[in-house]
Amino acid sequence: MPRPPPGEAVSWIAYRFGGGLIVVWAAATIVFFAMRLIPGDPAEAILGGPGSQASDEALAHVRREYGLDDPILIQYGRQLIRLVTGELGMSYSLRESVSAVIGPLLLSTMVLALSSLLVGWLLAVFLTLYSTRGSRLSAVVGNALELTAASLPHFWLAVILIVTFSTGLGILPPVSTGTWSGLVLPTLTLGIPIAGFLAQVMRDAFLDALESPFALTSRSRGASPTRVRLVHALRHAAVPGVNLTAWAFGYLVSGAVVVETIFARPGVGRSLVKAVLDRDVPLVTGIVLVTALAYVIIMIVADGLTRVVDPRTGRRS
Repeated sequence: MPRPPPGEAVSWIAYRFGGGLIVVWAAATIVFFAMRLIPGDPAEAILGGPGSQASDEALAHVRREYGLDDPILIQYGRQLIRLVTGELGMSYSLRESVSAVIGPLLLSTMVLALSSLLVGWLLAVFLTLYSTRGSRLSAVVGNALELTAASLPHFWLAVILIVTFSTGLGILPPVSTGTWSGLVLPTLTLGIPIAGFLAQVMRDAFLDALESPFALTSRSRGASPTRVRLVHALRHAAVPGVNLTAWAFGYLVSGAVVVETIFARPGVGRSLVKAVLDRDVPLVTGIVLVTALAYVIIMIVADGLTRVVDPRTGRRS
């Protein structure tokens, strides 16, 4: 398999890196102006919220100290400069460095998202192989399972899993316990719908691959049907699934907001909701930017895997 020229690889990395910077900048811009549209006074949030009964003098002092009385564009520019230098600021509500707050929360959410992605891929491969066995029954059952899995809402699936495995069977905890057992139900809640989406696109690609010239050539050379399916067809069927991985990761992180709340699991999802309600601008900005950066990294890795699995992609891009 010929390797791409070094210049082509550098151009590809530069292009993806530039696109990632635009995504991060757009996220920073959107969250900055969106937070300003939420009713309430940020200075009041800094002093403890509406219940703090802060005096007008204290509010005025905080606005001057944090630059909240400057024009909005000046605040925006100052915010971008801080982000470029890696300074996320101090959380209004927690009185801690945003970087220190996000670190453990991001790790928890990344563990949940990546474990869910792994489970989703394993289930998708199983559904793809099952639904393409050649019998009409397996095709109908596999298609029904894919559609059902893809359409399950997170909150409904979470309740069903809790009732079944926690209340009914009593084998898994209904909330996060900090151990692997507390990770199982949240992972299944996020991973099962993703498996439905991935299996739908992989099944069509798998069937096309079975009828392609390379599969017919492999059969003529004496390759067994199992080898053709697992070695040749499945590799090509994985390409559209890999292309969807970046989207799937974003879907998982957004779904973590609901799942972490239901299972009382610490993570950026629950913290983001609370930070928005508290008008904690630095914490909201930090969570959104770190999440956007993780999405960009996953997107670049997924594109790289696509080029490895299907070298024709590199020649087309």
